[in-house]
Amino acid sequence: MKNESVKSPFNNLKPGSKAPAFKGIDQNGASIALKDYAGKKVVLYFYPKDDTPGCTAQACNLRDNYTNLLQDGFEIIGVSPDPAKKHKKFEEKYELPFALIADEDHSIAEKYGVWGEKKFMGKTYDGIHRTTFLIDETGKIKNIITKPDTKNHTDEVLAAWHE
Repeated sequence: MKNESVKSPFNNLKPGSKAPAFKGIDQNGASIALKDYAGKKVVLYFYPKDDTPGCTAQACNLRDNYTNLLQDGFEIIGVSPDPAKKHKKFEEKYELPFALIADEDHSIAEKYGVWGEKKFMGKTYDGIHRTTFLIDETGKIKNIITKPDTKNHTDEVLAAWHE
């Protein structure tokens, strides 16, 4: 399984750590803060870019299972460096029912240690490392999925929650 109950490779966050507070703007211009979700289970997933194959598969998998996740008490928040306007197009195109935070300055990604060097097709650049943090009702990290399976992400979330 790709779930890892170990330190994130980019910082000291691990299961049991307090989730870093954050505040951002979603695709609808609404302010979203972690504190708004106190008492709820949060699936905070970081993804590289709207409307790319892996990111679309992941968002659509969460969308397709959204009702069941809500019934199980989960709230979903997506975070990428794309601007809110691009998030809005992504949301509308795929009928995504959850918040997508525009982290253009990657400050949220940096707090969670998922912003860093990446390599693709021989090029090195900085970007988001696809990672999902499961945050419990008390604001603590319950588990971290460091290499999500984009097409089966909901199953991973549920399995990691119950580990």
